[in-house]
Amino acid sequence: MDKFDTLTGVAAPLEIMNVDTDMIIPKQYLKTIKRTGLGKGLFAEMRFREDGSENPDFVLNQSAYRHAQILVARDNFGCGSSREHAPWALLDFGIRCVISTSFADIFYNNCFKNGILPIKVSEDDLEKLMDDARRGANATLTIDLPAQEIRGPDGGVVKFDIDPFRKHCLINGLDDIGLTMEKAASIGAYETRHAQSAPWL
Repeated sequence: MDKFDTLTGVAAPLEIMNVDTDMIIPKQYLKTIKRTGLGKGLFAEMRFREDGSENPDFVLNQSAYRHAQILVARDNFGCGSSREHAPWALLDFGIRCVISTSFADIFYNNCFKNGILPIKVSEDDLEKLMDDARRGANATLTIDLPAQEIRGPDGGVVKFDIDPFRKHCLINGLDDIGLTMEKAASIGAYETRHAQSAPWL
């Protein structure tokens, strides 16, 4: 997966509580096991009307936020069913970071495995970041993972906590396969020894 170090991008305010995975990527998009192409279905039932036209009221359809890379959302983001398509859709759309006061556990874990940084902040800090995100074209935040800081457009700084192992994996672009491949030399040496000691297997 792509490495995550420092990200500067537009932050979109998603002022909805309990955004579940069916809202993030509706069930009709779950027929594929590919990680690409799901961006078109991200928040589809809110982004599009029944006739397929865009809903101009939805934040990601507004010109300032069409290329947002950060979401600032209300409590309990990613609740509902445990579909991995949810982080796939966010990533395919271009979202690399979601900021909220709380996340559903499975969604939270899936984000790290797919190169998305989910950041938990306090209610007070969320209000500051939501205010920054409401600024439209000026809603630019910098997410500094090594320093564990969110820097706002006016110079304000919000610190955040993250598990050190998950931080290491994101900075180095290591998913489960990548972590395994770090041990490729040891695995190869074991296989060689095993083949020599038990050639009949």
